[in-house]
Amino acid sequence: MPAPDTDPRLLRAFLAVAEELHFTRAAARLFVAQQALSRDIRRLERELGTELFVRTTRQVALTPDGERLLPYARRVLDAHAELTGAFSGSSARPLLVDLNSEGATAARVLERARELVPECELMARFESGLTWAAAEILAGRLDASFGRAAGLRPAVLAQLSVQPVRYEPMALMLPVSHPLAGREAIALSELSGETVYAGAGNERTLEWTDLAAQLFAAWGIVLAPPIPLAVGVAEFQRVMSKAGHPVLAVVDFPTLPGTVLRPLVDPVPLSPVALVWRKGLQHPGVDALRNATDQLAQAQGWMVPPPGSWLPEEDLSLMRNCS
Repeated sequence: MPAPDTDPRLLRAFLAVAEELHFTRAAARLFVAQQALSRDIRRLERELGTELFVRTTRQVALTPDGERLLPYARRVLDAHAELTGAFSGSSARPLLVDLNSEGATAARVLERARELVPECELMARFESGLTWAAAEILAGRLDASFGRAAGLRPAVLAQLSVQPVRYEPMALMLPVSHPLAGREAIALSELSGETVYAGAGNERTLEWTDLAAQLFAAWGIVLAPPIPLAVGVAEFQRVMSKAGHPVLAVVDFPTLPGTVLRPLVDPVPLSPVALVWRKGLQHPGVDALRNATDQLAQAQGWMVPPPGSWLPEEDLSLMRNCS
């Protein structure tokens, strides 16, 4: 007979393994050691009196009882997250919002949200990449972030709420000495054979590099090889100056000294920006972010893609259908 007071941590461990079907990936997702994860799974199996997984050297699979437990575990954890959010969502608790970088779309949403709820403390963080931020949200170290949600792994995305923010046109950041720096706009066809940096090798920005790789493949652009991870604007500028490659960016990206930012056209490639937060989180700051998104998107036409623009179908589908 199942224990009436099963620890939600054990169900969380079960759900991670059930969705990843891989103990190493599940442990990384939960930020725990693999031994500790295996120990929690064994404890849950003892409490329930059944095996939940079939383990071999090559694969992990759910048993019939594991399949039976899965929907119950999801409902319990969703309810637990909702309960936790309801009692941790007072304005006294700061809401931690990752903007990825300063001066872009997310910063404008945060500024408007602060105007809507001046009694709340919305604390900005400036970490790079939604891949990293999503893991921090699920671990409880962040509350919300912005970026390309379609680039997240399905098991991660399933635990997040998503609200579309903007189809943001892409741009190219170039050294002022680059032959294309004098153009008002740059056609994608002009970049055929050009090497462009788009975060390759940065594990925090996998969703951005994946989007860039799809774009580059369509127009014969070369993805620049990995460079050392630079933390801070000054370090990023130094490393990129040393490499000498143009950088794929968005039209609102703040320019660096010695560079120019030029929009990409023919067609206009889009970066799909979404607001993401943990499912079940209740906080007036989240409500303010969502309201700010709606207001700005309507006023600025953010959710109207330019005619003939470029965006992968998976991104279009998510931006149109998520809420």
